[in-house]
Amino acid sequence: MRVEYLNIPENDTGIKTQRYKALINLPIKLNEKKDYLITGLEYNRFDMGYSADLPFDKSELIRFHVLDLNLGFITKWNENWNLVTILTPRFASNFVSGTITDDFFMNATATFWKERADADKPYRIVLGLTYNSTTGLPVPLPLVNYYRKFHPNWSFTFGIPKSSLKHHINNRHSLEMALLLDGYFINLQNGIELENGQVASKISLTSLLGTLVYQYNISKRMSIFAMLGKTIVQEGMLRNDDQGKVYLLNDESNFYIRTGFKIGIF
Repeated sequence: MRVEYLNIPENDTGIKTQRYKALINLPIKLNEKKDYLITGLEYNRFDMGYSADLPFDKSELIRFHVLDLNLGFITKWNENWNLVTILTPRFASNFVSGTITDDFFMNATATFWKERADADKPYRIVLGLTYNSTTGLPVPLPLVNYYRKFHPNWSFTFGIPKSSLKHHINNRHSLEMALLLDGYFINLQNGIELENGQVASKISLTSLLGTLVYQYNISKRMSIFAMLGKTIVQEGMLRNDDQGKVYLLNDESNFYIRTGFKIGIF
């Protein structure tokens, strides 16, 4: 379970963003082989603010919603590796006129997962493929994540969408430097007609962030965290039905503030 609040303050383009997130995934043990069925739900709400004048009506660019339904299966592939498959139907829209077909997207992931939490230097390896219908690429993309605690007080994660170096001060406190990708891709139900005659039917944000994260562990499974960072690369864009770029909203750096509470059982 996770709840989060994100604030991206206004930058030189006059755009600011707030995001509210709630996520819960429930693992259901199926048998003594430790096969699990995963069911879950994630909701994100984006509230946008614009102080700059835009050459079109921005009334439909104020609030967006993203709802994910997660259905996954974890099984033991062999003595060392687990197989994880996840299917994620998604609704992402400004929902100004109920729900329409274009609000629906489908994402899927299949990975092999190996973990040794009891090793002298604990590690985790995830190797697989992920298909995201919002990337504009009609093929599965590689997913790689490698975590290792190489010292009692230090660990690192290398992969996409996050790489980090973490200092475990003690059992309660930790500091982490991280590089991560973030963003969204959302349907605009009524479309926005631009001055050049094109129609924007999607809005997207892609950003690469450098962050510093503080985490306080309330217990072994429960923690709160605060993140402060800045976007290194950022592109907020209006797009057409073919995902082509039709209007640049934001390519200026922003500060990035995020805080939240989480519970994890794995």
